[in-house]
Amino acid sequence: MLKHIRLELARDEAFPQGSPRHGYDLVAPLDDDARINLEEFMAQRERCRVLRFWGDEEHETGHLVRASGGAWAFHYKQAGDIDVGDEEGYRFQSHHFRPGEYVSIREPDGQMRTFRVTRVSDL
Repeated sequence: MLKHIRLELARDEAFPQGSPRHGYDLVAPLDDDARINLEEFMAQRERCRVLRFWGDEEHETGHLVRASGGAWAFHYKQAGDIDVGDEEGYRFQSHHFRPGEYVSIREPDGQMRTFRVTRVSDL
């Protein structure tokens, strides 16, 4: 049930053509409708990981977590357990994670960016 999901930056002000060098590799359980499966997530939460790749910046690794109000977020910690802040998936609970679909993620500074699902494969 766990899937590897690739999200790449869609068009925005800084990247008018989008960017395959900016995005996320996510491991999450999806149901038959390609939505995040909460029950399976609860059973395998430690395996639900995210890798943030952002151009030439160092990659960040973290976990998929349930935020307040039932939202989904990416949670990172740096060396020494310094909290880096969460990136919240905008309406992830209702989005279909299929190639060609779009999802939005709110960064810790409040900026919202749109990403395209480019790949979904079995883990």
